[in-house]
Amino acid sequence: MTPVRRARPADAETLSRLQSYLAEPAPDLLAAADAVGTVFVSTDARNRPVGYLLAVESGDRCHVAELVVHPDARREGRARELLETLFDARPRGSRMTVTVAAGNDAARSLYESVGFEKTGRLPDHFDAGDGVAYARPVD
Repeated sequence: MTPVRRARPADAETLSRLQSYLAEPAPDLLAAADAVGTVFVSTDARNRPVGYLLAVESGDRCHVAELVVHPDARREGRARELLETLFDARPRGSRMTVTVAAGNDAARSLYESVGFEKTGRLPDHFDAGDGVAYARPVD
């Protein structure tokens, strides 16, 4: 499939551009990613990032804070590969979480397809409305 690797300092500008495709980006979180978690990137044939996953880690818990793929590289399995890379990097028995906008059916479908289960609805979690909380153990 497509290569996935850890983000490098030289990727910062590209990741910032990719972040602009998110409905509610958190530039400060992306800037602090090395201190709070891990960033994996999905790359094109020239090893340039076309998507990324930012995971915030705390003990045996890991929260998928941001996951984005450039529109021209969507529907190629990149988001799934990023998630699977994160699952493989986490210790067995740890817990993964994510919060998705209630109206983002594509994202909800993706997370459900890789084993995340709905744990609750979060009223007004996002500027645009409610969020849906999901969790998944790492097997």
